[in-house]
Amino acid sequence: MATLHTRTNARVMMSPAVLMLLVWMVIPLGMTLYFSFLRYNLLMPGMEEFTGFGNYEFFLTDPAFLDALFNTLLLVGGVLLVTVVGGTFLALLIDQPFWGQGIVRLLVIAPFFVMPTVSALVWKNMFMHPVNGLFAWIAHGFGLEPVDWLAVLPLFSITMIVAWGWLPFATLIILTALQSLDQEQKEAAEMDGAGSVSIFLYITLPHLARALTVVILIETIFLLSVFAEILVTTNGGPGTASTNISYLIYAQALLQFDVGGASAGGVVAIILANIVAIFLIRMIGKNLET
Repeated sequence: MATLHTRTNARVMMSPAVLMLLVWMVIPLGMTLYFSFLRYNLLMPGMEEFTGFGNYEFFLTDPAFLDALFNTLLLVGGVLLVTVVGGTFLALLIDQPFWGQGIVRLLVIAPFFVMPTVSALVWKNMFMHPVNGLFAWIAHGFGLEPVDWLAVLPLFSITMIVAWGWLPFATLIILTALQSLDQEQKEAAEMDGAGSVSIFLYITLPHLARALTVVILIETIFLLSVFAEILVTTNGGPGTASTNISYLIYAQALLQFDVGGASAGGVVAIILANIVAIFLIRMIGKNLET
C-alpha cells in the first residue's frame, strides 16, 4: 500500500512537467500537420484552401528534394566517418600518460562549446577564405593556387566544419569508454606476444563498440537537422550543391513564403528522422544485449 501511495505521489509530482512537454511538442506538431494540408502562402493572406496531399506531392517531386536528401545523407555519413575515426584516434592518443595531459584534453573538448554559427563564420573567414584565409596563405607558401573551398567544394567544406564541432563529443565518449577497459587483458595479450594492432582490433575495438554505437546514434539524430553552418557559409549553394532537407524547408518557408509546402516538408523530415532513429535504436539495443 505504501509503495502504491509513493508511486501515485511521484506521478502527481511529475505530471506538470509531462503535460508541459506534451503541450510543447503536440501543439507545434499539430499546427504543422494542419498547415501541411493547406495551400497557404504568406504573400496571399486570406486565400488559404484545403489541398489534401498536394503539398506533399509537390515537395517530394521537387527536383531539389532528391538533391537535398542526397546531400543530407552525404553530410551525415561524412561527419560520422570523421568523428568516429578521428575521435577514436584522439581518444587513444590523449589516453596515454604525458605532461600537460589535462590541458590537452581541455583543448580537444573546447570546440564542442563553440556555437555552430560562430564556428562556421570562423572557418569561412579565417580558414577557407580564398584571399585572406589560412589555407590560402599555406597554398601561397607552397606556390599553389588557393582554393575557394565554399564555392568549389561546398558540401565537403560544410562537412569539415560540422565535424570539427562534433569531434570533441565523440572523443569524450570514446575516451570515457577507453578508460574503463581492464588493463590486465592488454597486459596478458602483450605477454602472449600480441602486437599493438592485434590488441586494438581484438580487445580495444570490441570494448569500444557500445560507445561508438552511442556516438553514431546521438550524432545522427542531430546531424539530420544541420542548418546554421549552411546558412552562414553557402546559403545552400551554389545551386543546390550544399542544400540539405533542413535548409530546403527553410527556403520554402522563409524565402518563398510557402507555409503549406514547408510544413509538408517538415512532416517528411520528421518521418525520415524517426525511421533513422528507430533503426539506430534497434541497432544499439542489439549491441547492448551482446
